[in-house]
Amino acid sequence: MPVFTENASSSRDLRVLPSFAPPLPRLAPTFEPENNSEEKYEVLVVGAGPSGLMLTLLLARYGLTDKSLLCIDAKPSTLKSGQADGIQPRTLEVLKTLGISDEIENEACQMWQFAFWNPSSNTEKIIERTAVVPEIIPAARFKYEATIHQGRVERIMETDLLRYSARGVLRNTSLIDVCIDEQGDAEFPVVARISVDGVEKSVRTKHLVGADGAHSVVRRSMELKLEGESLDHIWGVVDLVAETDFPDIRRRCAIHSPAGSVMVIPRERIVTGEYLTRLYVHVPETVVPDADQMVDGDEGGSCEDARSRRSKITLEGILKQAADAMKPYSIRPKEGAVDWWAAYQIGQRVSPEFIVKDAKRVARVFISGDACHTHSPKAGQGMNVSMMDSYNLAWKLIYHINGLTPSSSSDSPTPILDTYQTERHEIAQQLIDFDRKFSTMFSGKMGATEGLTQEEFQQAFRLGNGFTSGCGVEYPEHRNPLVVRENLDCNSDSSPIRGTDYLSGIIRPGRRLLNVKLLRHADGWQRDIHDDIPSTGRFRLLVLTSTDVLDRKSASAETLTKISQLVSQFPASVIEQIVLHPALHRPFEWDDIPACVKQNAEMRFYDGSALDDAYGIYGVDPAKGALAVIRPDGYVGVVVRLNEIVRVEEYLKGCIRTICAM
Repeated sequence: MPVFTENASSSRDLRVLPSFAPPLPRLAPTFEPENNSEEKYEVLVVGAGPSGLMLTLLLARYGLTDKSLLCIDAKPSTLKSGQADGIQPRTLEVLKTLGISDEIENEACQMWQFAFWNPSSNTEKIIERTAVVPEIIPAARFKYEATIHQGRVERIMETDLLRYSARGVLRNTSLIDVCIDEQGDAEFPVVARISVDGVEKSVRTKHLVGADGAHSVVRRSMELKLEGESLDHIWGVVDLVAETDFPDIRRRCAIHSPAGSVMVIPRERIVTGEYLTRLYVHVPETVVPDADQMVDGDEGGSCEDARSRRSKITLEGILKQAADAMKPYSIRPKEGAVDWWAAYQIGQRVSPEFIVKDAKRVARVFISGDACHTHSPKAGQGMNVSMMDSYNLAWKLIYHINGLTPSSSSDSPTPILDTYQTERHEIAQQLIDFDRKFSTMFSGKMGATEGLTQEEFQQAFRLGNGFTSGCGVEYPEHRNPLVVRENLDCNSDSSPIRGTDYLSGIIRPGRRLLNVKLLRHADGWQRDIHDDIPSTGRFRLLVLTSTDVLDRKSASAETLTKISQLVSQFPASVIEQIVLHPALHRPFEWDDIPACVKQNAEMRFYDGSALDDAYGIYGVDPAKGALAVIRPDGYVGVVVRLNEIVRVEEYLKGCIRTICAM
């Protein structure tokens, strides 16, 4: 006999949906496809590699349904072997904010150290370890680079996508061409001709994103170009289970020997219980540029010639070159344990334009990932920069589609969307410049007579580590309403920030907010601040109150009250608050602070000194405090003094449409 009576509300179903947050509010009219008409979408994503999947997953989480969003890919499934394998700390931080990093954290190989091997003065040794340095130098939540097969990363994202999309990726579907046709339908001006299991059809969409790789059909259809050059260096890459006595096979290594150069990348454990290793091997062979990727007008060789010369590279030749370069140590694959191999020519190229607009200057077509920049794999940027392209674009695109961006009287009707070009082209160019320098140095020989010393190579690694880890990426301020650095001269009394060590966490607009450990007031949870910045498309107001917060008439109390009024101007749930307090002179209860803190930020109110010294790390004087806006992608937009609410209001009104006056 039951001893209790159970009742459940039908609304309970809403509480167990597999989502971090409700979809973003929509101020634009709801999209409803017309019956018996041409197939239409609001966004069409071409390509389901890391960049395309990241974009599709984010847009689905933000609220676009299968009626609005379509992702197509020519492949029948996720990648099975080869290609990228490195996940950098900043990318791990982002995957953590999506709640999909557990498998990578638990099963990837974690590279904590980078070993340098160079020619030994002892001829019997041939090579020797000359230095071991941290793999990740800047401050980060994850102090390692993870290596795991790209196909697993794709599968993780695609599996999560199926929580939000019944269709998922439409596979065995290739893009034939794409054009902009405003005469046919100005609201859905992008026309894509696709082939689904061999059957051709046309679809219309408001926006199309080409994440379809280095030989992008989208880029070519839009007559965009990749500009740059190929170097003469040719490399072989092989994934294998290695039988070796090389002592650092489980560290990332740069090996320069009299016989050549090798990079060792330890990989994850596989189903047999063994561990994969990836070798990048410099092959003493030169090739002419690949005409498939050359800029129009380049001279010097044909595509067939380049492919012919690369085709001479064999697996046996790559393995022999690796064995020669690693002597006196031996290395060979375990029998039958070569997973994948390839030969490639180093090339660095970037497209001048990432966006194509219609006649009204509305951004309609975008390219991301390898479609807009190509580079060598040795800097470990393949998946990372591509996914971060999409991470930058996704929230801007959904804000535009949902009518959340403000109307603009400027030269562009889509200034927020335009910042995708401003910000990501800058990063792509920096990547190309760094990769060209790093690849040239890595392909060279060590020794003073060759013009390159081991110290110079190590210094290049250290200087580039902030960029390659993703932790030092900085978006420009010029012509960018999303990055405002006024009054941030650290020598000025008016600046709320002291210090310039941005890699260590000093807050700077255009850089991501560094993770710190905080103690939550409500329940004592020792929590990472990044866990309060999940990838849900929301802006965050980070309030670092001052030591006067317990004074009801203080600047901190006044600011907290005004923030509540400020947030009410914008669509509900688009702006969240995170409130920190410094070390205070006495314990306190909720009644001792403004009531709005408990009302609006009860589970985001923290002691900023009990664990990490958040104020010291961020460069904020506890006696003065500061106020910062954190964008939906985790980057700082603006930092002001605690009482400069008007400047925060101006910034937010440039990003988000208001619904009422203050």
